[in-house]
Amino acid sequence: MATYPHENTALVLVDPFNDFLSEGGKLYSYTRETVEGVGLVKNLKRLLTAARQQKIQVVYAPHHNTVKSDYQHWRFMTPSHIGSQKTMLFEKNSWGAEFHPELVAHEGDLIAQNHWTGSGFANTDLDFLLRKHGIDHVVLAGMRANTCIDSTARFAVELGYHVTLIKDGVAAFNWEEIKATVETNFPNYGHAVLSTEEFVNAITL
Repeated sequence: MATYPHENTALVLVDPFNDFLSEGGKLYSYTRETVEGVGLVKNLKRLLTAARQQKIQVVYAPHHNTVKSDYQHWRFMTPSHIGSQKTMLFEKNSWGAEFHPELVAHEGDLIAQNHWTGSGFANTDLDFLLRKHGIDHVVLAGMRANTCIDSTARFAVELGYHVTLIKDGVAAFNWEEIKATVETNFPNYGHAVLSTEEFVNAITL
């Protein structure tokens, strides 16, 4: 199993928004089965608690909060952007764009600039923040497995980080999406796939 030097490791939590994770969220009818099936909120809360107790840096990598004019005159719209434009996902100043109440940032946590598409690194200061804090191991959890998690993990590997995926710390719109990321995609480029239990044990032993 990989080792995690506390001063060089960060838990990166991607998009823990109410729209994804809470009853009444705009996407919860799509995510409910896997969010509840893996016990996502409980697992993320445990990861956050353990990381903070062990003085491991917690970093949030949130998606852009939308306003109605965001996508006007964009040349190339992806399906995710079209969906955001139609439904105003993570709408600015809305409850849906707030972090789940059990997963809010604490003093000492870092919040990176909001990403517009999949990767938490693309056109944000996430890499800058990590390097300024001496981080070379990133541990990824959050939403959504086959989009933002997969994209952020790939980008992190390209930038030279040691990258761990928490397999029961991600959810998606269906089980096939999770399986594609956890069992097929990530093992071909990432460094470690652990459960919440395994990671917590690795940093507390």
